[in-house]
Amino acid sequence: MRLKKIVFLFAISLFTSQVAFSQGYKVKTIVIDAGHGGPKSGAAGSYSLEKNVALKVALKLGKKFEEEMPDVKILYTRKTDVDVEFHKRAALANDNKADIFISIHCNSMPDRKVVTGYSKNKRGQKIPKYAYVKNTSTSGTETFVAGSHRLDEQDAAIRENADIKLEKNYKENYDGYDPNDPETFIILSLFKNTFRDKSLKLARLIQNNYTNDSHRVNRGVKEQGLLILQRCGMPAVLTEIGFISNPNEEDYMNSENGQEEIVKSIFNAVKTYKKETEI
Repeated sequence: MRLKKIVFLFAISLFTSQVAFSQGYKVKTIVIDAGHGGPKSGAAGSYSLEKNVALKVALKLGKKFEEEMPDVKILYTRKTDVDVEFHKRAALANDNKADIFISIHCNSMPDRKVVTGYSKNKRGQKIPKYAYVKNTSTSGTETFVAGSHRLDEQDAAIRENADIKLEKNYKENYDGYDPNDPETFIILSLFKNTFRDKSLKLARLIQNNYTNDSHRVNRGVKEQGLLILQRCGMPAVLTEIGFISNPNEEDYMNSENGQEEIVKSIFNAVKTYKKETEI
C-alpha cells in the first residue's frame, strides 16, 4: 500500500510541526467544517438532512466567533451546499496554518433488524422472518479526536470516511487509503500523536458544556480513525451534535434555540481552551 511507504516522510513532517508547535501556541485561526454537502448528504432524519443542519450550525458558530472574538480569523470549508473533498478541507486548515479544526456533524443509528414471525421450509424447519425498524431512541452528543483505538470499534470512522469513495481518484488523493481497511487507521494514527493531548482537551471541554449547560446526554470523547482529522496538522475535533435519527433531537437540532445552545457550548469550550493552552 502506498500509504505505508509514506509513513516515514509524514513522521519527519510531524516532528518538524511539533518543534514549531512547542515554541509558542496561540489560537489565531480556526477552521470550521460543516460535514458532508452536495450529493454527500450524510445521515437523514424524518424531514432533514445532516448536511443542512451541520451547515446552519457551522455558519452560526463562525458568526459568533467573528462577533465575540474578532482577533481570531475564522475560515470555513464550505458556506453553501457544495461538495468539498476531505483532502481539500484538511488542506485549507494546513495551508492557512490553522490552530484549531472543528468539524460539525449529526449522528444516526442504523435500523434495527427484528424478528416479525416464522415460516417453515420444505423440511419443516422454522425460518425467521425479519423486518427493519427505525432506531429512534438513541440520543446524545459525542466528540471525536483522531486515533486508531481497537479495530472492532471503528464504526463511526468507517461511516464518516465512506464519503471519500464518492470522490474521483480518491486512492490517489488519499495515498492509497481504503476506508474499509482497519489497518489504515493504525497507520494514520501515527500522524496525530503531536496534537492528541490538545485535541482531547478541546473535545472534553465541548462535551462538558453540552452536558452542564444544555443537559444533553453525554456519550463521551472517543478516539477513532477519522480521515479528515488524521490529515489536519493541528488540534482537531469532530463533534456529533445529536442524533438526527431521534425525532426529539432532530427537532432540537433544527430549532433556533437548539442551534444557539450547540453554538454556545462549542464557543465557550474554545474560549476556555484558548485561555488555558496559549503559551
